[in-house]
Amino acid sequence: MPTTLIYETHATTLDNEQGIATGWLPGELSAAGRQEAVELGARRQNVDVVFSSDLRRAVQTVELAGLEVPHFVDWRLRECNYGELNGRPRPELEPRLARVDVPFPGGQSYREVVESTRSFLGDIRRLYDGSTVLVVAHSANRWALQHLLAEESLEDVVAAPFDWQPGWIYGV
Repeated sequence: MPTTLIYETHATTLDNEQGIATGWLPGELSAAGRQEAVELGARRQNVDVVFSSDLRRAVQTVELAGLEVPHFVDWRLRECNYGELNGRPRPELEPRLARVDVPFPGGQSYREVVESTRSFLGDIRRLYDGSTVLVVAHSANRWALQHLLAEESLEDVVAAPFDWQPGWIYGV
């Protein structure tokens, strides 16, 4: 039986509301984000296990979701490390397409996020065959999943506008 992976972004943070690119900084959910986390929990009651990034905003999203299944944090699900640009205004990261293979100054490239995500997926395939796995992480991780599981070009997904939706579902 195939594994189903449901990907959800962490809920809205104070940085999101202020146009800040948090990167590897912890981040804190806003009031709206805390409500979104509760809503995520209501719509994802039928999962077997939850994995999240170890960054505070993702962990806090899962905690507030209140799901009664095991929750594991995994560093491989972190947002892209923007290095010197962690915590800076989002426009300073542009053009993101230039960072597909070239790391941010003192940070990493989006291709490096893909490799971390690939490693994570290998463990999911091996350990959670036939399960429904919820992943709560960041935009760079969704791009990696679209590239690895939907076979879209990494350049195309990085260049596309990010249109939020209540989760993306993949077969693993």
